[in-house]
Amino acid sequence: QVQLVESGGGLVQAGGSLRLSCAASGSIAVIYAMAWYRQAPGKQRELVATITSGGSTNYADSVKGRFTISRDNAENTVYLQMNSLKLEDTAVYYCNADLATRWGIRRNYWGQGTQVTVSS
Repeated sequence: QVQLVESGGGLVQAGGSLRLSCAASGSIAVIYAMAWYRQAPGKQRELVATITSGGSTNYADSVKGRFTISRDNAENTVYLQMNSLKLEDTAVYYCNADLATRWGIRRNYWGQGTQVTVSS
């Protein structure tokens, strides 16, 4: 089985920083891409940032210039460095991985989510 475990969420004041981590484990053969999503209360889940195995990144317009996604391929871990946090960044952040298992099945996996709360 494959598991994604997020960590690093918490309470931070507006303008502060936080770094999220997501570690993938299990019968993984290849990770093609990883991403961070978030879901605020009463809103749909939205894509925040993605990174491919080759290091290409994409960001939602709302976080460009403030958030940075990175990846440690050797550790199957993805990070989200969040700077200049705003109140509207408050959400549950979810890790997603596009990967193939050692059984030859490729699909997306989700983490349980980690809460990020930005206070004024």
